[in-house]
Amino acid sequence: MSTFTMYTTPWCGYCQRLKSQLDREGIVFDIVDIEQHPEAAAIVESANNGNQTVPTLVYSDGTAQTNPSVIQIKAKLASL
Repeated sequence: MSTFTMYTTPWCGYCQRLKSQLDREGIVFDIVDIEQHPEAAAIVESANNGNQTVPTLVYSDGTAQTNPSVIQIKAKLASL
């Protein structure tokens, strides 16, 4: 069961790197491509002062992080 959703685009290098790091760590998450799901872009914009900045992670508690490190993600997951 995932505890966060990563909002991404297929061309985002930061997204690809973070996905690889999370996979190596065995962290389970959902992925939403904001180009394939334009309604998801509104979620990203609301977390980033109107910008479509990816990767944006939204956690099960409703909080968000933009372009976090794996260390930041692990700390957040430990607090949930």
